[in-house]
Amino acid sequence: MGKSPEAPIDALGAMRARVDAELDRVLRSAEPREARLVEAMRHSVLSGGKRIRPILCLASFEAAGGEGDDAIHAAVALELIHAYSLVHDDLPCMDDDSVRRGKPTTHRVYGEGMAVLVGDALLTLAFDVLAREPEGSTVLRESRLEVLRKISHAAGIHGIIGGQVADLAAATTPGDAAMIEYVHTHKTGALIAAAVWAGARLGTDDPDVLLRFARFGEKAGFAFQVVDDILDYGERPDEPASYVGCHGLERARERAERLIKEGKAELAPLGHRAQLLWKIADFIVARAD
Repeated sequence: MGKSPEAPIDALGAMRARVDAELDRVLRSAEPREARLVEAMRHSVLSGGKRIRPILCLASFEAAGGEGDDAIHAAVALELIHAYSLVHDDLPCMDDDSVRRGKPTTHRVYGEGMAVLVGDALLTLAFDVLAREPEGSTVLRESRLEVLRKISHAAGIHGIIGGQVADLAAATTPGDAAMIEYVHTHKTGALIAAAVWAGARLGTDDPDVLLRFARFGEKAGFAFQVVDDILDYGERPDEPASYVGCHGLERARERAERLIKEGKAELAPLGHRAQLLWKIADFIVARAD
């Protein structure tokens, strides 16, 4: 797949810093009775992570012509939703993982009951944040409502939850190509695609441009999970819902490369405005090198 791309570190670093600062701000409480819960929420969210989803949201917002802080709340909400899904995914009744990002998972530190509540609290907080309107915003409320609906759709039965249900079923039923495609496009791909579209929607109302962002997001989201399968293959070669397990390592690499190439082509008409998104796309596929 070639060498890892030289990402625009300054731009990506600045976006990540903005997201982390806002996450730190919203994950606070002055109520003593909430201290333990907030501590557990902060452990779940602020213990690392690449912030791919919020960065894609912010980069899409700028590529679509947006300016200012109109996309920051959506970006933060996306990361809170992602964090909630990981907390629940790590539970003993799901994947039963003990380590996440090099640190003990939430249920290992705070107990299973608290981990369930932490995930619930993060998901609820995400929509609280998403419903807020940045000071001085020029985005119409109708546009914000569309973004809220899109992210809700990606987080629910047509996205993360539906994909997780199919993934659980795959643990007892041999996976076929169609099932694996469904799991990947829903459990992982849906929120990544929503991140791209939401950022773009907050930056433009041009339907043709939005369609291009939508197609880019769908391809990037699926490619992201295919690459994850490639990275996991050495540790879990018998993973049931695995693209590599179904199609083989070489075909998985080829599919990821093709998806990213097609996704980047969708944004070609944007010219230099799409460069940061192209770099992020290159980073997604280069992780498998």
